Amino acid sequence: MASRSLTTTLALAFAGTTIAVFALAGSVLYFALERQVTLQDDSEIVLAARHTRRLANELQSFADVRAHADRLTSQVLGNATLSMDVRDANGNPLFSHNTADDTTSLVEPLVATQRVAPSARITGRAIVEAQRGSGMPVRGLAADASLADGSAVTIVIARDMTDRWLLLDHYRDRLYGAGFGGMLLAFLMSWMLVHESLRPLRQLAAHAAGVTVDRLHARMEIDNAPRELASVIASLNAMLERLAGGFQRMSQYTADLAHDMRTPLANLRGSTEVALARPRSADEYRAVLESNLEECERISRMIESVLFLARAEHPQFVTRMKALDVHEELARVADYFEGIADDAGVQVRVTGGGEIRADAELFRRAVSNLLANAIRHTPRGREIELRAEESADSLRVTVANQGSHIDPTRLERVFDRFYRADPARHHAPAGPASTGLGLAIVRTIMELHGGHAYAESDDASTRFILRFPRKSAPRDPIRLPVI
Repeated sequence: MASRSLTTTLALAFAGTTIAVFALAGSVLYFALERQVTLQDDSEIVLAARHTRRLANELQSFADVRAHADRLTSQVLGNATLSMDVRDANGNPLFSHNTADDTTSLVEPLVATQRVAPSARITGRAIVEAQRGSGMPVRGLAADASLADGSAVTIVIARDMTDRWLLLDHYRDRLYGAGFGGMLLAFLMSWMLVHESLRPLRQLAAHAAGVTVDRLHARMEIDNAPRELASVIASLNAMLERLAGGFQRMSQYTADLAHDMRTPLANLRGSTEVALARPRSADEYRAVLESNLEECERISRMIESVLFLARAEHPQFVTRMKALDVHEELARVADYFEGIADDAGVQVRVTGGGEIRADAELFRRAVSNLLANAIRHTPRGREIELRAEESADSLRVTVANQGSHIDPTRLERVFDRFYRADPARHHAPAGPASTGLGLAIVRTIMELHGGHAYAESDDASTRFILRFPRKSAPRDPIRLPVI
């Protein structure tokens, strides 16, 4: 189906509106003119009938009527469209003026239906309209008059409306022509105006066509853009800003993922090549296999983390919310890490408590990731605290360790994927090796719960805080590109 032109559609709408306005105004003017002309002609007919009846009342007999015919017909002289016909009570014509053959036929119906009594006042209500034999309209009235001897005569005054009919027809044709011409003019002018008004949209489309993956930095800039498009341009520029940030994060994410995957793969390949360089004992082969197994487990954890992040950002990701005893859950996580903490020479202490509504598995995973991170960066002989604090609107779970201080400029980025505060990317000697995705998973889990994850660091300790609202907001996680 071919798309419609907005310019043509609006121009046709304006043209249709114009013809509707012309039709309404023309109809009002036409009927107003017709009524005014009719009232004027009716007034002439009524005046002529009144004067003629007054003169007839002064005459003595039918003979006087015939004798003074010129005096009676003087009431319609000077107007070629007016005619007069006078008859006696039996309908016999006494005289007539300006009546054609096809007009006299109107006398009978006028006398029969619209006769005004001699004592009644002649008004415009007595006027009727009929048609001549040629089809032209005629308006007139019939009125009775009493002579001095008591005889009655019927006076018929009629007006030929041909000239009025032709005038109104000509006026109607002019209205049709003006309406059609106005419609065409409105269409052309509106088409040009709309076409010019839509020029910023065409410029916007041209700018948008020039935006590619390599030119996401480009922004929509339209000179003299109308106010109605200002919000659209601002929204498009904001969208491009988000896209540029998303592609930048995706590029960084891809580079980080390739770097982190390359390290264990290089270790696997290097240890295997060394083992195959010459024959070795069973213990040496076993050590190589154990080392390779550790690297495989590291790759497996990395792949599992990537898959979790990809699934968590899907709109249909399912969470199983229920009421949790926070102290009990923190104690369970601490017990699970007891052996790792002992090997790292640190102690884990659980304080505080409360109750929240959360997904138990995701809650444990978030706290476990924070605790594993704290164990890796806590010097031997120090303590890690898992603390739960309730407030009126939220519950905060804090994982605090007495490790090295994190620069404030890097605190906002510690939850980014594959980001490490140590630029050298070396793992801390204590605890399990990091995949660089643990804190990113924590942030995603908090977004699923409508909460917030953030970090604080000073000379005394480093604290990772999970803030759970009392009433979880609807999930609306930030969409990041996932490879």
